[in-house]
Amino acid sequence: MTVIINAKIYTGKTVIEQGFVRFDEVIHDIGDMTTYTEGQESVIDLAGKQLIPGMIDVHIHGGYDVDTMDADAEGLVHLSQAMLAEGVTSFFATTITQEWSHITQALEVARQVIESGRTTIEGIHLEGPFINPDYAGAQPLRYIVEPNVEQFLKWQEAAGGTIKLVTYAPERPGARAFEEAVRLTGAIPSAGHTDATFEQNAAGHVTHGTHVYNQMRALHHREPGTVGYCLLNQELRAEIIPDGIHSAKEMVDFAYRMKGATRLTVITDAMRAKGLVDGQYELGGQAVEVKDGAARLASGNLAGSVLTMDQALRNIIDFTGCSLEDAVQMTSVNQAEEFGLTKKGVLEIGKDADFVVLDDALAVEQTIHRGTVHTFTN
Repeated sequence: MTVIINAKIYTGKTVIEQGFVRFDEVIHDIGDMTTYTEGQESVIDLAGKQLIPGMIDVHIHGGYDVDTMDADAEGLVHLSQAMLAEGVTSFFATTITQEWSHITQALEVARQVIESGRTTIEGIHLEGPFINPDYAGAQPLRYIVEPNVEQFLKWQEAAGGTIKLVTYAPERPGARAFEEAVRLTGAIPSAGHTDATFEQNAAGHVTHGTHVYNQMRALHHREPGTVGYCLLNQELRAEIIPDGIHSAKEMVDFAYRMKGATRLTVITDAMRAKGLVDGQYELGGQAVEVKDGAARLASGNLAGSVLTMDQALRNIIDFTGCSLEDAVQMTSVNQAEEFGLTKKGVLEIGKDADFVVLDDALAVEQTIHRGTVHTFTN
């Protein structure tokens, strides 16, 4: 058993100014230092440093020279371990539009590593191929297809039921039947890479928006579009990439003001080059140049990001002026609530011992994943 003492704890529900948390693989006790009693255990004294729930990224293709589409089990283990330095203790391995056989293989490998328990992967995000080619972005055009219930169900089977999020275009033929099929498997259909009008999103009862603003029908004063639907529908959770590249920081702030902390979900949409130097990489079989923090295809289209989750945490605070408590809501709590990750997202008795120690500059000093302490030098 291990106990952390003298920490400022952001539980995801409240803030304990000077608290402790006792854990092994799960949390056994948590509270104010006035109620703390010593035991026969290892003690970590944080001397007032901040403790937050482990962060959850539900939209990440890869990083550290790994991509979900590599269909490489050891690569996914490496990615999982590398992201502990960002404070990420759970993530959704995210696919990209590709040949169906390649997607199937990636899903099968992701399922295997999830079942092995060797990674922090908690599910799969199927991004494409059921999207609008006019809003493809970095999704390869030649593999885009209309929503296909039969194929989705085959992929959910290949994934062992671990697909939790599906990005699709709600305006395409067959979308209503597709949405129903996705929901019946326990996954959430998300509007993304789409030209859907406000009414088409409403007809599909869309409750999640993929990287709001990017590759979706824009806001217009006579037709609010998908952006308007994402910002105005208070039941919907909208993803945001707070890198200052995908959206200007003022527009990140605008989304925060419209949605509030409880309905905005911070993601990275990171690709293979995250954590690596500028240079030439690939995404979905396409050449990508990474320069000055931006990943782009030869066409100039953004091709994911190289954003880390700890930087996303700092940026969302910088761009919006929100509190660390609100940032925790957007980097952990919302994801756990939306996707039924019942052991994650909040620090309380019985939850997994997944948390992050932050210094005064909000840099990650330690990440604890299921009770194992990982220490980093920044």
